[in-house]
Amino acid sequence: MASRIVLFGATGYTGDLTARELVRRGAAPVLAARNPARLERLATELGGLETRVADVSDPASVRALVAPGDVLISTVGPFMRWGEPALEAALGAGAHYLDSTGEGPFIRHVFEDAGPRAEQAGVGLLTAMGYDYVPGNLAGALALRDAGEHATRVDIAYFWEGGSAGGMSGGTQASAAGVSLEPAYTWRTGKLVSERGARRVKRFDLGGGRSAQAVSIGSSEHFALPRLGRNVWDVDVYLGWFGPASRAMQAFAAGADLATRIPGVKAGMGALAAKLVHGSTGGPDAAARAGTRSVIVAQASDAGGKQLCSVRLVGPNGYDLTAAFLAWGAEQAAAGKLKGSGALGPVDGFGLDELEAAATGYGLVRA
Repeated sequence: MASRIVLFGATGYTGDLTARELVRRGAAPVLAARNPARLERLATELGGLETRVADVSDPASVRALVAPGDVLISTVGPFMRWGEPALEAALGAGAHYLDSTGEGPFIRHVFEDAGPRAEQAGVGLLTAMGYDYVPGNLAGALALRDAGEHATRVDIAYFWEGGSAGGMSGGTQASAAGVSLEPAYTWRTGKLVSERGARRVKRFDLGGGRSAQAVSIGSSEHFALPRLGRNVWDVDVYLGWFGPASRAMQAFAAGADLATRIPGVKAGMGALAAKLVHGSTGGPDAAARAGTRSVIVAQASDAGGKQLCSVRLVGPNGYDLTAAFLAWGAEQAAAGKLKGSGALGPVDGFGLDELEAAATGYGLVRA
């Protein structure tokens, strides 16, 4: 019998999209959020779903959402500020966990700190199970597989095409503001190495004679892809949202890194960012999302730097992909189809063939 799926943050922008996708797939998730009136409206619109009121300011209310064997999806961000109660609730209850974060420091926390506890409890943690960073994990795994045993390095980049990234939700803006003040990381010579964000800028071929720059970030690929082969010594991941402004973004990140080393500055900048950038302020509508597409590039190389394989995936807007992968992943976990426990990447969690088939079903395909 399939386990319950509980969606925490159901009335937020990403949560709403995820709830609708779960129902479209035939699931009947329990919807959880802090506003009972908004919860009831959404639940009624989606066919009379069960609701639960929970708020991160009351961790006990979040813990009460799940029982052993359940699947908890959290879309409550920024995760560095509000993500811990849901993660702890899943660990404490013995429930599988998925989230929509793109925040490198939170991803690192899940893999390094929460992962061993989850493995001991026999549950799976699938952090960054959306546009951030399922497509790059898929593209990187495909590139490594196709390149063969001589591949020791993979470079991955995320791009949007059409419009201003389809618009950012309030939650994405708040997450980005918080991450800009935190250190990043990369996978270098077989180990995780801390570094400042946007340390590197790299140009990627987008096909059709086009190319674009991107800045380096910390993501789940750094943890998950090295597990797929003993020879994966280097993994770099890049974000191509800034286009020609990538060098300016690199300079800003370098300045922020120096400034936040001064006592009190980081706390002050964080407080200012929290006041200026608020989450839960909505995001692009269906028409705006339909006018954009995601492009993900992965390049596998050998130890001498020779490129052995390049994979380019194209597909829908990132918010639509996030809802799709969260719903699919939760459904798979609820059906007992996870391939391991602990902190998992989407490939070692579900299998490369299974993940590629799911992505294809949602329109994310090799170009």
